[in-house]
Amino acid sequence: MINIAIIGAGKIAAVHADAVRRCKLTNLTWITNRTIEKAHAIAGPGVKVSSDAYAAIKAPDVDAIIITTITETHVAYILAAVHAGKAVLCEKPVDLDLDRARKCLERVEDFGGQVQMGFNRRYDPSILEIHERISAGEIGTLEQLTLISRDEFPPPLEYVPLSGGIFKDMMIHELDLARFFLGLIESIHAVGQNVVDPRVKELGDFDGAVAVLRAKSGAIGTIINDRRCVYGWDQRIEAFGSLGSLSMTNQHATSVVSSGTNTTSAHGRVTSNNAQRYGAAFEAQVAGFARALDKGSPLSPSLQDGVEALALAEAATIQAHNTPATVLG
Repeated sequence: MINIAIIGAGKIAAVHADAVRRCKLTNLTWITNRTIEKAHAIAGPGVKVSSDAYAAIKAPDVDAIIITTITETHVAYILAAVHAGKAVLCEKPVDLDLDRARKCLERVEDFGGQVQMGFNRRYDPSILEIHERISAGEIGTLEQLTLISRDEFPPPLEYVPLSGGIFKDMMIHELDLARFFLGLIESIHAVGQNVVDPRVKELGDFDGAVAVLRAKSGAIGTIINDRRCVYGWDQRIEAFGSLGSLSMTNQHATSVVSSGTNTTSAHGRVTSNNAQRYGAAFEAQVAGFARALDKGSPLSPSLQDGVEALALAEAATIQAHNTPATVLG
């Protein structure tokens, strides 16, 4: 049994706590949070609670750490856990500063640490099936990949300056998936837009973005993000190859459809949040983390994957803010 401590007690920490409880290989032993009342709220019977993350990291009844705190704390907690001989599952991104993230990777590798990044969508059953069927050659050579992710509601305005921007905060998930499907990415072109709230532009960020990536294989990936979507949490994929295509459509709260004089096979609203849409992926991610530790297998996605996705997000951020478009006419 792998004893796990969760650092942080926000919404994602609660999702991870449920996943740890459901996994047959793991046991939740600690939850820490600076506001200890939040830790108590999700701890449950028999789980130790503390406001001191380092107490949990050093505890003898902890084998692995799940980091869900704000991004600026990730590197310090990763390094402390590795130095304490604990494996780590860390939420994205590694850090907002690419150089700091790269130095963290160097230190972890020097120490022989085990760190997995929380790109849980790699574990989503639908996404994993598309990946497996592409790898099996079902659609021939992958030529084009389209990844769409739109949030139902924008984040609180006060979060925007802390987020690192839409590319590092939101699109980084799709940038990781692009690498997962396409392999080595050789170039990226990105544009941003401000159509939801003008105050986001005043804070130096975008509320929508599109990126086009070219892989070493010659395949092209297109990523579409938006901070607002009136019909729910829009999560779609299309993989187009030389012999066909594979698609992932939106999921709905129920499978009920209606038909009438004005509509045919009409669905209700799509899923409305991360935990609802990717709940199974969070569970599979924790289970995969535990199985790898149990068998001594490499962790995936790795800290290296986290740094590579951050590098793409950094390049996209710089280009979207600094590269003027070609004006026609």
